[in-house]
Amino acid sequence: MQQPYDLPLDQLYTYQPERTATEDFEDFWKESLAELTKVKAEPELKQFDYPADGIQVYWLTYKSSGGALIKGWYAVPDQKGPHPAIVKYHGYNASYDGDIHDIVNWALHGYATFGMLVRGQNSSEDTSGSPHGHVPGWMTKGILTPKTYYYKDVYLDAVRAVEVVSGFPEVDETRIGVIGASQGGGLAIAVSALSNIPKVTVSEFPYLSNFQRAIDIALEHPYLEINSFFRKNSNPDIEKTAMNTLSYFDMMNLAGSVKTSVLMSIGLVDIITPPSTVFAAYNHLKTNKDIKVYRYFGHEYIPAFQTEKLAFLKKHLK
Repeated sequence: MQQPYDLPLDQLYTYQPERTATEDFEDFWKESLAELTKVKAEPELKQFDYPADGIQVYWLTYKSSGGALIKGWYAVPDQKGPHPAIVKYHGYNASYDGDIHDIVNWALHGYATFGMLVRGQNSSEDTSGSPHGHVPGWMTKGILTPKTYYYKDVYLDAVRAVEVVSGFPEVDETRIGVIGASQGGGLAIAVSALSNIPKVTVSEFPYLSNFQRAIDIALEHPYLEINSFFRKNSNPDIEKTAMNTLSYFDMMNLAGSVKTSVLMSIGLVDIITPPSTVFAAYNHLKTNKDIKVYRYFGHEYIPAFQTEKLAFLKKHLK
């Protein structure tokens, strides 16, 4: 692929499209978070015999938006706490065996770590409905109103995850970070905007940003699920309504509310989360921030960034 296929790097650093948030954007999220408080979390831990020394591993469940039972692996160093903590969010439909080995690895680095499994995409319950049809996948489920859109519940589940972890006695509630890649990177930004609990954020090639540009230039799914929905529903009013819904969930619109220090990454040949859509969110951040750019990498594991991530989290949480 010609490099870069998106905007040149100097233009990416200045690419800051106008926010698309509507007048009721903040009220929508205040009301949504208030709804979440009406659901008791009732977290439960079931110990799991993992073949490694120095940690304890549990299967964690809690209740979240719509009463859904959200699940995931939770691993804790077996030294005396309280420990710094990490909540990790996975990529779109990309968690295998609940990412248990990755969660354990973080615990072996000294962090109490929970990996939230996104509703419907792994073993977490999905109670959200779709009052209209949608194309395969989750991107257009309930997309014709913000209150019924799939990601409303996902964002609230992700907020509830940090609330649950912060309440554990072995966790230092003042040292909690949120991390993730792709969809997980978007969720890390969303939680940092909607909750005061996280103290630091690592967002790798975040998804769910600058939707209007994403559907125009992304070369692979899952953004293209939205395009498929518009192909099957050609009424311009449907597209206008759907894009309005997406504005409530756009990282570009949420970024200004983030208060944590943020470390972000992007590869310049990422055809799933185009670099410009990532910079759209990054350039709207108003906090301490840094972005690492990798010219020859796409939407994939970037070895050099792992060292950057470890150092960043160590600096801010230890």
